[in-house]
Amino acid sequence: MALTFAGTLDHAEVVRAVDALADVVSAPEVAAAWEQESALPGMTVGGVVRHLVSQPECAVEFLRLGPQTGAETVCLTDYYARVDWLHARIDAPENTSIRDDFNELAQAGHVASLDILEQARAALPSAMAASGPTTYVPWQDCALNLDDFLVCRLLEIVVHADDLAASLGRPTPQFDNAVLDPVAALLGVLSLRRHGQDTVVRALARSERAGGPVSAF
Repeated sequence: MALTFAGTLDHAEVVRAVDALADVVSAPEVAAAWEQESALPGMTVGGVVRHLVSQPECAVEFLRLGPQTGAETVCLTDYYARVDWLHARIDAPENTSIRDDFNELAQAGHVASLDILEQARAALPSAMAASGPTTYVPWQDCALNLDDFLVCRLLEIVVHADDLAASLGRPTPQFDNAVLDPVAALLGVLSLRRHGQDTVVRALARSERAGGPVSAF
């Protein structure tokens, strides 16, 4: 069965998820640690912040692109099958280029990232309201159902908010179940594709038989 959240996502929850970032992104510890290495090896705290605020930023940008003639609309499992960084080693260029790009973008400083978050948050509700049923994703030259595209952004927000909190020794922002449920479902499916039935089922249901890691990424 194709994984999709079409017609199930409360768009107000997307805005609330972005709002939940404000405290951790604007914390004084962020500015103080901006150039230090984060919990992600090789990525600065500033790089994590810049990557995090890019999620609502690119959501607004892509929602405003409009439909692209000839773009194939795919389900989430097919979409992530196209994502090169997901299938590459952590030290492969597909991953290190993302790290390096956001470290470089972070050179603009903490205040610049806060401005990006504020502007994207202000524009997001109208961008979602004006969007069509699908959203074109230039990175993979395909389209996703609007709600599926937004769940991808929520996944990035939830995961990288935890990365940032871990980097600072702060509590992770707490997201509503309406955000966490689709994110957990997507992570579960990606983990299953990566590790297989036995490993994932045992990790989730039978601690006495749990084996290796089941990380989706």
